[in-house]
Amino acid sequence: MPLPPLCEPGPPLSREQVLRYSRHLLLEQLGEVGQRRLRAARVLVMGAGGLGSPVLLYLAAAGVGQVGVVDDDVVEATNLQRQVLHSTEDVGRPKVDSAREHVRALNPDVDVVTHHVRLDATNAREVIGRYDLVLDGTDNFPTRYLVADVCADLGIPLVWGSILRFDAQVSVFWSRPPADAGYPAVTLRDLFPSPPPPGATPSCGQAGVLGAMCGQVGSLMAAEAVKLVAGVGEPLLGRVAVLDVLAARWSELPLRPRRDPVPPRTLDELGYDPLGVPVSVNAAAVLAAGPAQAPGDAGPTITAAALAERLAARERGQDDFVLLDVREATERAIVSIPGALTVPLERLIADPLAAREVGVDPGDVVVVHCLSGGRSAMAQRILRDAGYDDVTNLEGGVRAWVAQVDPSLPVY
Repeated sequence: MPLPPLCEPGPPLSREQVLRYSRHLLLEQLGEVGQRRLRAARVLVMGAGGLGSPVLLYLAAAGVGQVGVVDDDVVEATNLQRQVLHSTEDVGRPKVDSAREHVRALNPDVDVVTHHVRLDATNAREVIGRYDLVLDGTDNFPTRYLVADVCADLGIPLVWGSILRFDAQVSVFWSRPPADAGYPAVTLRDLFPSPPPPGATPSCGQAGVLGAMCGQVGSLMAAEAVKLVAGVGEPLLGRVAVLDVLAARWSELPLRPRRDPVPPRTLDELGYDPLGVPVSVNAAAVLAAGPAQAPGDAGPTITAAALAERLAARERGQDDFVLLDVREATERAIVSIPGALTVPLERLIADPLAAREVGVDPGDVVVVHCLSGGRSAMAQRILRDAGYDDVTNLEGGVRAWVAQVDPSLPVY
């Protein structure tokens, strides 16, 4: 059963628009009125990356009148394997600028509004509140939950997609759907009540993702947006579409509101300031910060150049320490620092004493590293809490090692 359309029809189509959108006009369920609704719609896309790329292209091709895009990142060479909105010439440019240029090249009628910011509790309500519909293709849990919570608080429908390796999920969340439409009021927290512990779930940058799958998932998200705006078809509200691309199989799970316990629904209950002003306990900040840690207790660090000197001294028998790599095996296969033992962070989270399995004992002097320093900082805290007294984190991780010590090595 369709939901009522999100948007009232815009003005009549011009002769040129009739030609451009004629294949939509031929669809009985969509037609001329549905196309005018799309022309009047304001849709926000969170992220101009793997999912945002196909979403933005298909929303523009569909004739959505105003498309907002939020992204604070720049285009990197590693993005081009899946982020088909960007080209080689765009490397180094802000993603929102590249997105605007390519979307406008596809359809000059689209008003592209760029938000070159990192969404947080100080600006999320203002940005999201301008739009009729939000599509979330972000790749980190703090932003995902912030977007979902703000949409739930404002009553704005959210099309949500998630990808990793060869698997994906797509759903629609709406805290206040039309009461007589027969659809449940569900949010992200009905599916996943809280985010996983920091580091427990790898990112695409750590675990990888099949590039072509982004197109499959992003296209489905864009189709859900079109359906919601025009009020056609049955949306994925109350359902989760699950893709196993290796098996070439889509499956579906029902989603209903949680009843025991009832999850908090407002930004106040979740620890956000309802006006977007930072507060002492802020859900986004808590999610981003990771495990509780006293101020100034981050632990010692070492530069890549200093580590190289210590490794050379260790080779001469003048230093004694363990170098511990907490990345995944697939990452180490791309590039590694010579002489490191390995225990993935996920294993340390499950068992803080897992380092003993590779011969690292609490009395050892340990230098821990990852790709860029974030996961290893978490590993440092875990090891220290487990009784490892002398644990140092490599600043900048493998990327710093390549930049400062051995530029001939590849990076990712």
